[in-house]
Amino acid sequence: MTEPARAHGAPVLSARIRSSQEDFFVEELPGFEASGAGEHLLLTVEKRGMNTAFAAKTIAQWAGVDESAIGYAGMKDRHAITRQRFSVWLPKKIAPDIDALQSDALRVLGHAWHSRKLPRGALAGNRFVLVLRDVAGARGAIEARLAAIAANGVPNYFGEQRFGRGGGNVQQAVAMFAGRRVKREERTMLLSAARSELFNRVLSARVEAGRWNAALEGEVWMLDGSRSVFGPEAMTPELQARLEAFDIHPSGPLWGEGELRSADAARELELAALAGDTASRLRTGLERAGLKQERRALRLRPAELAWTWRDDGALELRFALPPGCYATTVLRELGDIVDAAAQ
Repeated sequence: MTEPARAHGAPVLSARIRSSQEDFFVEELPGFEASGAGEHLLLTVEKRGMNTAFAAKTIAQWAGVDESAIGYAGMKDRHAITRQRFSVWLPKKIAPDIDALQSDALRVLGHAWHSRKLPRGALAGNRFVLVLRDVAGARGAIEARLAAIAANGVPNYFGEQRFGRGGGNVQQAVAMFAGRRVKREERTMLLSAARSELFNRVLSARVEAGRWNAALEGEVWMLDGSRSVFGPEAMTPELQARLEAFDIHPSGPLWGEGELRSADAARELELAALAGDTASRLRTGLERAGLKQERRALRLRPAELAWTWRDDGALELRFALPPGCYATTVLRELGDIVDAAAQ
């Protein structure tokens, strides 16, 4: 796994995250309101020490249905307090006793009927409240870095959780492309890791060139808050204004078969960043797997970023991110942060 370049300079702090579950809170922001009618019961739950897959299994057992009847929009980690929605397909529209589902690890905060199963990705984003402990660093420098992140954003890297312990998913993907047989669920995970590694390599090269938040010739632009792209299109005063307003972003490739959309300097940088034996194997494997060329925004600006110093010296951060973006990429631009839950 490539170690991505930092955009905002050298670390300004060292700290620990997830010393307890209460230090990592994430709340899913719903992408739609329940219709109030239908065969799917939408449950809004708060989980402690429970990942999404285990929660889905627990809900299926409570409802007496197969796990395939359960829907959820995104995956949430076990080492945290998390709020998210699940849907349960109940064709007879008879809900089991909600109180029977309640526990210290899983609380139902609300429920409503809806017309469709909750699909993956059907969320507006995630809101985080994170507490950094054992913080070492000058407060002035830390607050200046946070202000820079709030103003300019951060590189939109895929987070380390995409790559498994020690980044091993990338080498496992190489082995899979070379013929190692894997289960269906593992295959999906490894394809994502391979794609994410290639994207991060391109983005890191843009950071090193000082162009992760600025245009190159042959740029492909992505509209903020969507997956819509246009270009390649040369920079104009209008595009520059939209770039500065965070209405559009430079983009990088999510690799697959088909023609690379970028051109000129942008294309040259992407291909140079994806040269070498490992990258070549990952590219070929993704193409043979049938994935199509797509794009992802190169930069990310946390919404409503705010911070508070607690009396015990801990630093509390609050912000929201769009779907598919990682809190760890924001933290990384601050400095070296140890994940206590991973030790």
